[in-house]
Amino acid sequence: MNHSKDKEPTAATLMELHVRAMFTHDRDMRIRTINEPWPGEEQAPRFFMGRTIDGSSICRFRHDVPERIAGQLRALVEDEPIVTEEVPTRPKHFAAYMNLLHAEHYTSGPCYRIPDQTTQAKQTVRINPANIHEYSLTGFEWLTTENDYDQPCVALIHENRVVSVCRSVRITEGAHEAGLETLEEFRGRGYAAAVVAGWSIEVHKMGAVALYSTLWENSSSWRVANKLGLSYYGVNFTIR
Repeated sequence: MNHSKDKEPTAATLMELHVRAMFTHDRDMRIRTINEPWPGEEQAPRFFMGRTIDGSSICRFRHDVPERIAGQLRALVEDEPIVTEEVPTRPKHFAAYMNLLHAEHYTSGPCYRIPDQTTQAKQTVRINPANIHEYSLTGFEWLTTENDYDQPCVALIHENRVVSVCRSVRITEGAHEAGLETLEEFRGRGYAAAVVAGWSIEVHKMGAVALYSTLWENSSSWRVANKLGLSYYGVNFTIR
């Protein structure tokens, strides 16, 4: 895996783009909902922390977390060590975060930037409302209800059937977050890496940064990131 060597954007900038893409914010920079582009609202987690390879850390709190608790969490975040390796480790103050929020569930995973020079290994097509009905959507029937909102959406077609899709599932003016799905019977063929590369090309054409994040336990997503040589910039951590 390659760490980004570009002077811009920095890892801190990328993490800020990431959290702004993932969640809606109010005037006080408290997070409100998950920033899904399609209709409907899902409540944001109570706590987000992003740690980067340049030693910076950022955090966000849901609007209903008391300021007293937010202050204690913020102080702990400031004491977190730099992220030096791309390995699944818990934050230094993991137990304290969980205890302060009386929480049982959390998520954590690596965050990547997709370089501008990414090239496609296999032919992909962009799927939009004008052409989506030209292809078989068996296994992806739900895509028709979200395709108006998840642009750009790039697919790999096998015998006129959509078998792998990468699309924008979190969108801001400055950055898009990738959402990746491949039908189970078509995994392990390099299709996922192909659609991620194709999607990133479309995002870059729009002048936005292409971001890719996953969970530590999602080994298949790790393999895609490794195959494409994505730029690892940090780790996110959320508590519901």
